[in-house]
Amino acid sequence: MSPGKQLLMAVAGFSSGVGVAGGLFALIIALGLVSEFADQTHTASHIFWYEDAVSAGAILGNVMSVYQIVLPLGQLGAGIFGLFSGIFVGAWAMALTEIVNIIPIFTRRIDLRRGLGLIIVSMAAGRTAGSFLYYYFRF
Repeated sequence: MSPGKQLLMAVAGFSSGVGVAGGLFALIIALGLVSEFADQTHTASHIFWYEDAVSAGAILGNVMSVYQIVLPLGQLGAGIFGLFSGIFVGAWAMALTEIVNIIPIFTRRIDLRRGLGLIIVSMAAGRTAGSFLYYYFRF
């Protein structure tokens, strides 16, 4: 492949990645997920740390994905990484549902008065079981 084509492909790939990442960050900011997450955890004074962590995580995740970087952490390290990744994704998913008011709307529509805590714990357990099945059994 000629150097001109390689350069064109690199620019197109980089531009596409910037566009997708920009769209994702615009969604996160427009929905107020970072500020809502900080508000829910009563750590609003550290909002800039949250924003920096989201940006750094996206950059490091992309670098690791593109360059196929493997961290030699072993099974214990993979388990710890998986645990924290699951907590992170679960926390963001719950923050998103809180932002768009899914749970209050759902409970009003089905006229639910008791057992909301059990439903939330069941959702978390379902996510945990799904993640376990996916990563342990590879499906």
